Amino acid sequence: MIRRAAAALALAAALPAQAGLPRLCDTRAGLGAAQQDRLLQVAGIARRELEASGARVALIARSGLDLARFDIRYSHAGLALAANPNAPWSVRQLYFDCDAGRPQLYDQGIAGFLLGTDSPQRGYLSLLLLPREAGAALEAAALDNPRALRLLAAQYSANAYPFSLRYQNCNQWVAELMASAWGALPDGPDLRARAQAWLREAQYEPRRVEVGSRWLMFGLGFVPWIRVDDHPEEDRVAMALRISLPESLEAFVRAQVAGTRRIEICHDGARVVVRHDGAPIGAGCAAETGDAETMLD
Repeated sequence: MIRRAAAALALAAALPAQAGLPRLCDTRAGLGAAQQDRLLQVAGIARRELEASGARVALIARSGLDLARFDIRYSHAGLALAANPNAPWSVRQLYFDCDAGRPQLYDQGIAGFLLGTDSPQRGYLSLLLLPREAGAALEAAALDNPRALRLLAAQYSANAYPFSLRYQNCNQWVAELMASAWGALPDGPDLRARAQAWLREAQYEPRRVEVGSRWLMFGLGFVPWIRVDDHPEEDRVAMALRISLPESLEAFVRAQVAGTRRIEICHDGARVVVRHDGAPIGAGCAAETGDAETMLD
């Protein structure tokens, strides 16, 4: 079953930012009213950008955990769909369901998607807009519930190896859905295996994350939802794990689909900056020539 949620579980899918591992199923500190209001304003800007884009599907990604030590800005991705039955432009995505102890698919409004961040004071949102033909194929696959669920693994790992069927993270589900759509793969019990084979043939490149510490690498094996037994031995020895992250998905889409457009949005508690294409917005969330800047209330 694909669950609908105004604010679904906020589990980011990536490695920890520090030796202290990320809070996964812990109770997250509640946001203050002012923080919630500002994030709702950011969500409203993002939705207006999507509505004005002329697209029907966007690969949407947000910052979540602080992954600066790995030079990673975005950790969690899904598909924003104009025709989502939950509400227009709701995000279809994978989250780990702590109560059920397994990954689930959720439909979630953009506001709820943003509220899943670990840092409400400053954050980033990426919207990769797909042109009509590629977007239509991906939209059909995403809204085909049996197909979407067929691609859902039984077990979750935040740092799942992209070419193993043992586990899956949120970004890998999106990658396999893309393969299913653009490879025109027929449904069937081995759909995940065929999707991964298609990704290999299409030269999909997951992000190589340098762990950088043997103690941290050793410790990963004792943390729930972070597994290393699916990764090739040579990667474990090199302390460099290949993981599906939003930047992997964006690079793959740009290589596969001509005519994609990108919108990046950042907010710092006082302002929202929107950039159409161009270089990534800097760490200070400062507007440059051609950017749109909106002050938050």
